[in-house]
Amino acid sequence: MNKLRNIGIMAHIDAGKTTVTERILFYTGKTYKMGEVHDGTAVMDYLQEEQKRGITITSAATKCPWKGFEINLIDTPGHIDFTAEVERSLRVLDGAVAVFDGSEGVQAQTETVWRQGQKYNLPCLCFVNKMDKTGADFEMTVESIRDKLGACPIVLQIPIGSEGSFVGIIDLITMQAVFYKSEKLGAAFEETEIPAELRQTAQRRRNELLDLAAEYDEELLDCFVHDKPIDTEMIHRAIRYATLSNKLHPIFVGSALKYIGVQRLLDGVVAYLPSPLDKPVIVGHKPGDRNKKISVKCDKDGSLVALAFKITSDIHGDLYFLRIYQGTLKSGSRVLNVNRNRRENITRIFEMHADERKMLDSAVAGDIVAVVGLKETLTGDAICDTKNPVCLPSITFPETVISMSIEPRTGTEAAKLANALADLRREDPTFECKVDRETGQTIISGMGELHLEILQHKLVRDKGVDVRIGKPRVAYKEAITKLSEAEGKFVRQTGGHGQYGHVVLTIEPIFTKDGHWRRDIEFESKVSSQMVPREYVPAVERAVKDTLGSGVLGGYPVVGIKVTLIGGSFHSVDSSELAFEQAAAISIEKALGVAGLVLLEPIMQLQVVVPEASFGVVQGGLLGKRGLITNCRVHGKMRVIDAKVPLAEMFGYSSEIRSATAGRGTFTVEPLSYEKVPKQIAEQIIL
Repeated sequence: MNKLRNIGIMAHIDAGKTTVTERILFYTGKTYKMGEVHDGTAVMDYLQEEQKRGITITSAATKCPWKGFEINLIDTPGHIDFTAEVERSLRVLDGAVAVFDGSEGVQAQTETVWRQGQKYNLPCLCFVNKMDKTGADFEMTVESIRDKLGACPIVLQIPIGSEGSFVGIIDLITMQAVFYKSEKLGAAFEETEIPAELRQTAQRRRNELLDLAAEYDEELLDCFVHDKPIDTEMIHRAIRYATLSNKLHPIFVGSALKYIGVQRLLDGVVAYLPSPLDKPVIVGHKPGDRNKKISVKCDKDGSLVALAFKITSDIHGDLYFLRIYQGTLKSGSRVLNVNRNRRENITRIFEMHADERKMLDSAVAGDIVAVVGLKETLTGDAICDTKNPVCLPSITFPETVISMSIEPRTGTEAAKLANALADLRREDPTFECKVDRETGQTIISGMGELHLEILQHKLVRDKGVDVRIGKPRVAYKEAITKLSEAEGKFVRQTGGHGQYGHVVLTIEPIFTKDGHWRRDIEFESKVSSQMVPREYVPAVERAVKDTLGSGVLGGYPVVGIKVTLIGGSFHSVDSSELAFEQAAAISIEKALGVAGLVLLEPIMQLQVVVPEASFGVVQGGLLGKRGLITNCRVHGKMRVIDAKVPLAEMFGYSSEIRSATAGRGTFTVEPLSYEKVPKQIAEQIIL
């Protein structure tokens, strides 16, 4: 287990993650022919849609050997629409490699994936890629890692040259220059003395490296301060300790496309990233009792504890990806899904290599495998030994921001569509579908236009359902601005038993630390059982959440609200759950009517990179979209604009930016927050 590494490759879109992964597969002997993203031959981008678009859509897993170590590697998407793939992958990994475009530095989506990694406290290496690209600037990229990510970079390598003159790297630990042979696809390299013109720079950089590393190892500090000889083992030990505790982030450099620097990055993965044994013990809890903590240790002899983090369906049946945290999983075994309290069967276990499978008899703690046989398991569910259940912290996903209507072209396709949508919902936690109560239409929701477009193609091509799609719509929310109280009574007298329910509720807005409405609903009961018996409180809570889900202004869900049950009464014969549900619905509707309802819209964080000549036009266009420009800077011959723009104004922006910049402008966008819609625009939306 000491020789196992579970790592993910993460980055902004187009930073070169998949190319780095393809080189890793080649150098570790996992593939014998190098795949290329631009040719659509990348092994890890195996979906037809990925090959056509040249982007990663779904995270792909593989296992490859390197110098006596085994590396479980997951290549994650860079596009914000597929952020769920990154989130669930990082949740089960032990470390990560962040890839940076050497000409761009830290970009918008880099910040997002970095935050996701830090949320799970993942030790991270940084690989400054594309040093052969026009505008490549190593110093700028390192500074942006320090300034924008709040990281503490420790430079282990510096480039020899840049752009067209980038030919190799200088290893600051061994103080050697490394030149890779492109005719051998970088598989062969030569270590030489550092070129004379770079010796002074290399020595200065090495001193900076030692100064940073010495803080984490007393023996190294003593040698550094007293000018004693320093061996490489001492440096490795200090850097490993600091990396594992997330204090330092080692910087590697290269160009995956030109076959430079990837083997040294692999050396860094095994030297500095954690094995499953190096990770802190995971603390779960007993089902139904959060106070009863249970430690989950990485021990193959313990009782089984695993987490399902991804589901994919194909013609052979559903494939469930599991990270095993404790114990041993055997083929043909019976397990317990703790979240659903269901017993399930594991019929087969596979080691995955993109879309290829290698059958295994068993897998142990620390492994990442795929299994067949589970039926009711969903993403984030804990799989355990039937006699020793443990609840693990689950995976949280962002809310959807965009929706559209979908319907089958013929009546006979309706059942087929319902089954296909249920499959997609199980596979993708950020995909939602529901039936609009007023129109009867099926509404699908996702993370962006591209996300829904890919899902539509999946329905047509993979599931064989012919569908009609409506125009994209923004996922608005409703919120209240003030505290209000209301009473709801439901009384019906019929021949026999009647119906009697009576509740008094208060509602108040709840906010995040930065002043935005929260995205959830809180319910609390402060009423005594003499007024409302305890068995009716769950019915009140259920009715409250159902009613808030339908909203008032435009039928949009109400969020950022706390509901408190403070009073009521009951009848010993006529009261029922149904009566209290009706009373709660009446009370909530009354309270919402006087609580100052407002409409909220999703605001997106936008980063636009445009030529200097197009700057004025693009800036004016953003202001016309109710955009707020937060930052503007020069980067080489381009201008980078950071802005906050309502999602409602962003539809079709890709065509707009292409025509405004003659095809030279690019942009990235990600959800930021929900904010109040201006009154006159809200009136138009509600109408």
